[in-house]
Order: sequence, then structure tokens, then C-alpha cells
Amino acid sequence: MPNALTWIFLAALAAATLTRLWLAARQVRHVSAHRDAVPPGFAASIPLAAHQKAADYTAAKTRLGMAELALGVIIVLAFTLGGLLQWLSDAWSRIFTTGGIAHGTALLLSVVILQALVSLPFSLYRTFVVESRYGFNRMTLALYLADLAKQTLVGLVLGVPLLLALLWLTGRMGELWWFYAWLLMTAFSLGLQLIMPAVILPLFNKFTPITEGELAQRIAALLARCGFKSSGLYKMDGSKRSSHGNAFFTGFGATKRIVLFDTLVDRLQPAEVEAVLAHELGHYKLHHIVKMLAISAAMTFAGLWVLGQLIEHSWFYTGLGVATASTAAALALFMLVGPEFTFLLHPLMTHYSRKNEFEADAYAKGHAQSRDLVQALVKLYRDNASTLTPDPLHSAFYDSHPPAALRIARLEATLDIAKDPHTATSGKDSLPV
Repeated sequence: MPNALTWIFLAALAAATLTRLWLAARQVRHVSAHRDAVPPGFAASIPLAAHQKAADYTAAKTRLGMAELALGVIIVLAFTLGGLLQWLSDAWSRIFTTGGIAHGTALLLSVVILQALVSLPFSLYRTFVVESRYGFNRMTLALYLADLAKQTLVGLVLGVPLLLALLWLTGRMGELWWFYAWLLMTAFSLGLQLIMPAVILPLFNKFTPITEGELAQRIAALLARCGFKSSGLYKMDGSKRSSHGNAFFTGFGATKRIVLFDTLVDRLQPAEVEAVLAHELGHYKLHHIVKMLAISAAMTFAGLWVLGQLIEHSWFYTGLGVATASTAAALALFMLVGPEFTFLLHPLMTHYSRKNEFEADAYAKGHAQSRDLVQALVKLYRDNASTLTPDPLHSAFYDSHPPAALRIARLEATLDIAKDPHTATSGKDSLPV
């Protein structure tokens, strides 16, 4: 029977959905309206055809996202007020004891699997229609299915023990179950970071050490200047799936690895790759990774505390369409409806992320040449078909990186006035912005 929570949930769902759709529509209109003119600062480096491709690509992805969002709302309503979650609970009760660990694990896995099945057509369309239309997809259907099978297997191997432990804790730790659950999830997240480089990522890609040549020498010198130790520099065969290029760090402590997509290595000059890595090193040296993990842990702590206050109240379940109260049902409901109540946190996290990006750029300016980072970014914007003219409000809500024009303007604001970093003995060649 509907109660006050029902109407609060519906209001939050409607507000979040309408805001998301409004922002997406703004993005499509804004990008399309600026499709026929390259921004002045990029006219010499990005052809009009590439700019138009980026606009069309952005609009196509956004429209697909709008369709996926609409279906997602229907699925959330089906699970909650539509009674699907209750139906699944009843179905599993015919096999397992209601409220038991086996029943709860089956229920939560059912929710996750059904959501994945619903999103599968969108993933296929995104990969084999949108990405292929704009020349990015290199994945075959066989590789897609192999990846899907591996992802499912890894998810089950890691996820099922986590669910079992989580449900065991909720039944044994009394009113403070949520605190112990938070400790478990935090430890799981950190453990995942440790095993990701050596165990999980090699299941999907080949990693070749880069030990010789100008690029290896430049990066070795950069790491020495920055005082950064890693377990190695690797090139990843990302080109077998996509022509997009990227670089990233993964792991913690002795497991830290620097990974370059082969597409990035092929398109950028060694000095430009060095500048990109100097930016990524900035995130590590300025403790952005640790800070983001701490924020994530704090948000998980707050969410589990709220759930701990709700889990014993029958109105929490009935207001969201569930008649049979259980820990698993509470977790499923929280997972389904939580994003509607936390949506407005998006721009706050985006603002914080952009601040980190500017700081990492400033760090890179002190340890590599600004012009090399600017040239690398322009090439990446062009080759990845990233729009140069996003809608300001949409970008403020969603984009973790600053708009291209603003980011490059900041990089160019301070000229490189010092000597080449390869002959420098410190990282103080230019002043941070």
C-alpha cells in the first residue's frame, strides 16, 4: 500500500529523470547548433570535418543514453512498485528459506542479472552501430561475447563471496551490521585495486613491457624527476577493441603499473606521451587517487548508515512495493532507488574532479613541456571525437574533465620559461596555475 515514502520516491524519480532528459536535450541542441564552426582556438589544428564528426558522435551517444534512461526508469518502477522484486523473493522462497543467506544471494543476483540483460541491447547497439558508424569499433561479435563471458565469470567469482559475507554480517553483527559491512566493502575495494593489474586485466588484454627506445628513456627520466616508482611501463593492445586512445595507472604500492594504449603510442610523439603521463603522475603525487577513494568510502559509509536506520521499518519496504522484509530486499531497494536521491551530488563531484584535473595539469607543466601536453590533448580530442562545444550545464553535471577550450587556455596561460626538463634537476621549470 502506498505511503509517504512512495510519493517521495516518485517525486525524486520524476525530478531526477526530467533533469537528466532536459540536460541531455540541451547537450544535443548545443552541440548541433555549434556543429558548423570550429571554435577559434582550434581552427588551425582540428578540421571542420573532424569537428562535425565529434558533434554527430556526441549527439548519437546522448540520444542513445536518453533511450536507455527511459527504459531504466521503467525497470526501476517494475522492480519496486510493479512488484517484480517481491515476485522474485517469493519465487526463491520456494527453494530457499526466506531471509536466509542463500535466498538473499539468489535474490540480489537475480536483480543484477536482469538489469544486465536489459542493458545488453544498448551495449550491442552502442558498440556495433554507434561506435562502428564513426569508425571506432574494432571488436568482433566473437570477441564481444568472449568478453561478456569473462566479465560474467569474474563478476560471479568476486561478487558471490562478497554477497555471502555481506549477508552473513547483517545477520550476526546486530544493529552495527552496517559498520562491519562498510569495513568489508572498503577492504574489498582496496583488494580489488591490488589484484586488478596482475590478475584481472590480463584476462582481457595483452600487456607488453616497454623497455627500449626514446619513449622508455623519456618516461624513465620523468619518473626519476617525479620520484615515482612503479612495477613497469606497459603497452596494452586496446586497438583490438577500439581505436580510442588512453593511458592510465593501475594498482597500489608494489603493484603500480603505467599502461599506455597502443593507439596512444602510435598517434602521439614520445614527448607528448611523456606530457600525458606527467599529468597522470600529478594525480598520484597530489594524492587525488587516495582522496577519491576516501570520498567513495565516506559516501558508502553514509549510505550504509542510512540503510541501517531504514532496514527495520516496515514502511520502507511497503512504500517501495515489497511485502516481505529481508536484508537482501533492503539492499536491492537501496541499490535501485538510491541513485534517484543522490543525483544532485553529481555536479559537486564533477566540480571536485575538475579541480583535480587542473591541479594535475599544473603539475605536468612543472615536469614536462606545456606545449607537448597541449598538442597531445588536441590530438586526443580530435582522434577520440570529443566535442569541443559541450553544453555548459550538461558539462557541469557530468564531465569529470574541464571543457577543452578552458583546459587548454589554462595550460597556455603560463609560458614555458624554463629549460628543457630532460636537463633539469628539479620539477620547478614553470609555476603551477
